[in-house]
Amino acid sequence: MELTCKELVELVTDYLEEKLPLDDAVRFERHISTCEGCTNYLEQIRQTISTLGHIHGDALTSEQWVDLLEIFRDWKNG
Repeated sequence: MELTCKELVELVTDYLEEKLPLDDAVRFERHISTCEGCTNYLEQIRQTISTLGHIHGDALTSEQWVDLLEIFRDWKNG
């Protein structure tokens, strides 16, 4: 069964943490091999993790925290 873009977004964290069952990981990789949008999304998530992994919470202003939360809520609500 093909993986949809929406399903990929829901599975990306488990994929990056190598927690997906083998069948799901294969479906995930098959999808990103043919979907440029999801390949770009995966790379953006990797870059975000890499960047945020080096930023301490106290390095962000209150306004930056609010902005990040708003972006996340907008993304989550579609």
